[in-house]
Amino acid sequence: MKLYFKTKPKATAAGILTEFFGASQSWRETNDRLEPLVEIIQLIRPAKIKKGITVDLQEIISFLKQNHSCRQQFSIYLKEVLKDRKFNKILSDAAILQDVDFIFEVKKRIFAKFLPYQPQKDTLEYVFNQVFHLANDGIWIGRIPLAQLAELYDLLKFKSIYESMEPNSVLSEVLIAQHLLIQRISGRAMETDVIKMVPEYDDLESPFSAFEKELYLIEDFIINSDKHYIPSNDISFAQLLVLQKQCEGFVDKAFHNSSKYGISLRVNQNLLKIRQQLARLKFLISLLTVDTEKDKKNNGIALALRLIKFNCYKNNVRKFIAESTQLISYEITQHTAKTGERYITESRKEYFNMFKASLGGGFIVGILCIIKILLSKVDTSYFGHAFIYSMNYAFGFIAIYLLGFALATKQPAMTAAALIKALEEGVLQQGRGADKYKAFAILFARVVRSQLIAFFGNVIMAFPVSLLGIWLIDYFFHYNIAASKWESLLIDLSPIHSLAIFHAAIAGVFLFLSGIISGSVANRDKHNQVYFRITEHPFLKRNFGKARTVKLAKLYEQRWAGIISNFWFGVFMGSAASIGLFLGLDLDIRHITFASGNLALALYGANYVVSNYMIFWGVFGIGLIGLVNFIVSFSLSLGLAFRSRAISLFELRFVTVSIWQHFKSKPVSFFFPTERKIDHLKVDDTKIIS
Repeated sequence: MKLYFKTKPKATAAGILTEFFGASQSWRETNDRLEPLVEIIQLIRPAKIKKGITVDLQEIISFLKQNHSCRQQFSIYLKEVLKDRKFNKILSDAAILQDVDFIFEVKKRIFAKFLPYQPQKDTLEYVFNQVFHLANDGIWIGRIPLAQLAELYDLLKFKSIYESMEPNSVLSEVLIAQHLLIQRISGRAMETDVIKMVPEYDDLESPFSAFEKELYLIEDFIINSDKHYIPSNDISFAQLLVLQKQCEGFVDKAFHNSSKYGISLRVNQNLLKIRQQLARLKFLISLLTVDTEKDKKNNGIALALRLIKFNCYKNNVRKFIAESTQLISYEITQHTAKTGERYITESRKEYFNMFKASLGGGFIVGILCIIKILLSKVDTSYFGHAFIYSMNYAFGFIAIYLLGFALATKQPAMTAAALIKALEEGVLQQGRGADKYKAFAILFARVVRSQLIAFFGNVIMAFPVSLLGIWLIDYFFHYNIAASKWESLLIDLSPIHSLAIFHAAIAGVFLFLSGIISGSVANRDKHNQVYFRITEHPFLKRNFGKARTVKLAKLYEQRWAGIISNFWFGVFMGSAASIGLFLGLDLDIRHITFASGNLALALYGANYVVSNYMIFWGVFGIGLIGLVNFIVSFSLSLGLAFRSRAISLFELRFVTVSIWQHFKSKPVSFFFPTERKIDHLKVDDTKIIS
């Protein structure tokens, strides 16, 4: 028995146009009037949008040239479909931030991806939602040659957009959109939080008010004119462009001042929305000028293409997040870069000072390991253990920070931003190209050796302190606190007997987050003028005196961000395992310094009766945990720093080559300082190593 399958013949432009616009004129009888247009766009739309691809309409153009009746019917159809369609909301709203609440905007866009908002059927937005419904339609539309679009425009006898100013006409919709945009811009630019970012404009007239007045004058002239447009060399239009530049300068200055005054996410969103609206307005006012008849056609085509693109990009989540977070991430990494500069050793003195600081960090961690073992014996709930472990870690990390000690792996999240700063500015050698990458390689070598000496100092101190602590408890109280836990402590260090690598990666993520929190708190306090508010607090000045109040403010400014960062790092580290138990997931953390202390506790708990096999995997695991801690936290921080400065990740290729060349020429510099200290090296007037 043979089975025959009929395959549907591939649709062609001639076939679709003939079917709907041929002698039968079936487009007049379709239940859905948009069906013919959907079929045509489906035919034109490329299956894959490759780089450099051109979307060719020559087949359609050739058919329409040879078939006068089809061309005539197709022209009538398009004009009926598009007649009196409102579209001012596409121009004023689509692909522009609609809410300054970041989370709300993200949720709204994600929801719209799955269940798109459908406007009224008499709008052009409804047509676009049905016809150009894919997110990448805006890309391939831009790949159609302008000459072919112009030819189609003439073949289908579209009218100029300047022929009428009647309600719902093209030009009237453009002017309505302009009104909406300029009014929204002017109102938002006058908000207190926005004005606070540009004190330079306090005694000057708002450029937005002047821009609004000039735009209205030009609109009145266009409405009352027979031509409904102005020449590009018109004096009023030139003045409008000057005022528009001043408005853009206002926003640029506000963003630039974020380094002085800090910036909140809400203010960032406000400024970003103003910038987007100004960019949209810049396009719309360009449509008001015509010098030749060809300009009329080109402006009409440009408007159609932009309308499609704006509508396609209105729910773009990735671009929204990228634009919204870039400046905030820049300000955060600015703080972490300045902090990270302290963790990069240049001279031998700094190198050994880092070693001493890491010994202090290892000492405190050794004590924390003992305390955690004791806390594990407390009979309490998952939440109880999460709380007491978190407080143990948090206050320990804060003590390390306040005493000026160093915790290995806490540095990468800070030093990554400092490295990018070197790449961005070419700090070490005021050159370009290869010199910039060489500067990065030299600084990277300093980061590596600083991290290695911090690892070494932490590990060699945490081990004996933990061992001494557990021995003292056993000596005075006759109780081996690790007797029942030594086996699990040892297994947790082994990369082949446990998920030590995965747990070390989780710790690396927490290290990265703690760096983000530090920068975020510093940026927030700067924006809220906390330092100034403390120094001028009437109660504090009256009761403590001006000098002590200033000292308190400086202490807050220098230390508070670090205290909060270390507190939350402790909470993350202490609660991970309990959250994992609650969720039924194998979540935990592994940190190189704590791993060293736990190895000591495990050996004593087992009365040193441990196989060489397990000792090997324990020691090897400590090194591997430290490496994963470093790689994860450093990679995440480096990626954020790259993105915050709009540096392409493609540059990593050149950076890697430069690091390898530097390693081949000076391998010792990755382990020990070999170069002389250069006193004049600065980053924004701050020494790389202070």
